[in-house]
Amino acid sequence: MKRALVIVLDSVGCGAAKDAADYGDEGADTLGHLFEREGLELPNLAKLGLGSSASYPNAASAIMSEASAGKDTTTGHWELAGCVLEQAFDTFESFPQDLLDEIGGPFLGNKAASGTEILTELGEEHLRTGHPIVYTSADSVLQLAAHEERYGLEKLWALCHQAREVLDKRGIRIGRVIARPFLGDSAASFKRTSNRHDYSLMPPETVLNRLQAVGVETIGVGKISDIFAGAGISESHPTKSNADGMAVIEKLWAEQRPQPHLIFANLVDFDMLFGHRRDPAGYAQCLREFDAWLGGFLPKVGEDFLLITADHGNDPYHHGTDHTRERVPLLTANAPVPPVDSADFTQVARLLERHFA
Repeated sequence: MKRALVIVLDSVGCGAAKDAADYGDEGADTLGHLFEREGLELPNLAKLGLGSSASYPNAASAIMSEASAGKDTTTGHWELAGCVLEQAFDTFESFPQDLLDEIGGPFLGNKAASGTEILTELGEEHLRTGHPIVYTSADSVLQLAAHEERYGLEKLWALCHQAREVLDKRGIRIGRVIARPFLGDSAASFKRTSNRHDYSLMPPETVLNRLQAVGVETIGVGKISDIFAGAGISESHPTKSNADGMAVIEKLWAEQRPQPHLIFANLVDFDMLFGHRRDPAGYAQCLREFDAWLGGFLPKVGEDFLLITADHGNDPYHHGTDHTRERVPLLTANAPVPPVDSADFTQVARLLERHFA
């Protein structure tokens, strides 16, 4: 029985990509700035080679550069799974009115905005009118926010599903439609909940499909199934936080399933709670918590294949609130061959296929 574990630390980049200036991200360095300015120490990731020579048995590390156009979650994950996008997803400052009419409206907002700021601005009007809030960002997303109780979670999810269908019918290549439910009764108390749901564009064939075809179970943890629109995913375990995701990883790893399987996990708190909110102290603490968990998990890896990486950057010291175009670390234990420095993200897919060959 062969198995592998891939953990994506969402947005944990390690320095500006060569083309970062093309994205307005020159000088971005998520990890570098956190190490420098927050006194960050990550001893267990260091054992796998982060910022130092690997000391864990059969560990090796590299730095990868994204080949695809874009810097969003979907693009990064699809490339990790072997799919390079030469054309970036569509982005908008606001959405055409006829598109919103077809989705269902009326809506509030319809502009690029921070997810927390727009709740402060329009949340109370949403409660008065019952109209959902639509907004976007520099990423290829159409986000719909509504009160989880007053509007209804199932109703919000159905509206997002409708939006995905309309976009696909029109051939508009928006990477994700995102449901953003929130609770609270005033601008001072509004808070997004963990019942977010992503509706992704259907990906081309990826390593997940190819592994399934040869009998490997593919198990998504966190928002992996959402990112791949369920394609190539045998089993999905949504999570509410990093802590929840790490607990699910441990549970799945302890099961010792008899059939070959891949556990593919995304830990989103780095990005969602701290990168976009430009909270370096919170980001650093989130990394410390993961590193402490990793210290207890590494002895359980044994001779199985472990891979830890990221999908893009989100430097909490950078201007704005959007992702940053960065290289990402690739840390491995028991890889079938050593990872290659400066390769693109698709080497993750190649390592997985070689492991399960």
